[in-house]
Amino acid sequence: MPKKMTRRGFLRRSFGTLFGVAAAGTGGYYYAHEIEPKLLKTEHLTISSPNIPENFTDLKIIQFSDTHLGFHCEIEDLEKLVDKINRLEPDIVLFTGDLMDEPNMYSETQAIVPVLNKLNAAIGKFAIYGNHDHGGYGTDIYKDIIEQSSFTLLKNSHRKIQIGEQALYILGIDDAMLGKPNIQAALEGIPNDAYTILLSHAPDLAEPAAELGINLQLSGHSHGGQIQLPFLGALVKPPHATQYYEGFYTVGSINPLTLYVNRGIGTTRLPFRFLCRPELTLFTLKKA
Repeated sequence: MPKKMTRRGFLRRSFGTLFGVAAAGTGGYYYAHEIEPKLLKTEHLTISSPNIPENFTDLKIIQFSDTHLGFHCEIEDLEKLVDKINRLEPDIVLFTGDLMDEPNMYSETQAIVPVLNKLNAAIGKFAIYGNHDHGGYGTDIYKDIIEQSSFTLLKNSHRKIQIGEQALYILGIDDAMLGKPNIQAALEGIPNDAYTILLSHAPDLAEPAAELGINLQLSGHSHGGQIQLPFLGALVKPPHATQYYEGFYTVGSINPLTLYVNRGIGTTRLPFRFLCRPELTLFTLKKA
């Protein structure tokens, strides 16, 4: 026969349970605010396609995104990121937008340039606009920083990357929220059979990109949902990142597009990450 619980025992157990929940909540808050946002994970991924030119097999591409400097991410963090990227020895570095959280409020804009100039890429460095790069009257501030940092800023335009007699094309479009993206303009002058890599801050533009024959799209913006909970999934899905918010997707049925959505480096709005670590992505190209 179970022992009857006294009032004192009931209160002791109840208070113990409440204390345990409070402690877990406090620990969870500390982890999500102080620990996980610093747990940068490097994803090593392979992009395979019969359309990739043979000369580009084993080409290494680094994508980083959404640093949001000034909000839970500072120059010191950017310096560590640059060191980590350089140790991976990429051929190409791609930045998919949102460098500063509020460009016109950030007091260390000139400190960014020497740090980004340390980034080494054998073939080149390319960047696009995110919504925060336009926001806060940041359009020209961001443009100046990126160009002074030896990046090529792509805005509805492309660059041809050639190795020997073979080539592929990197395209970049303007931000979907505060800019005027135009994939068709970025494609102008590219041969129909060329392998194309589209940089679009907004992932949800993948469907029109697939219709226009883009092979690979790299995006950010979503932060992977930033906070993910079991059974509930991603809690924070900004506009233009509601359908595609993390990892690989195949979009379209005829000549499908491969989409990859990077979880980003920093945070915005809420200075937390939970079950959604910041990400640096290393892609290796392979001719299938």
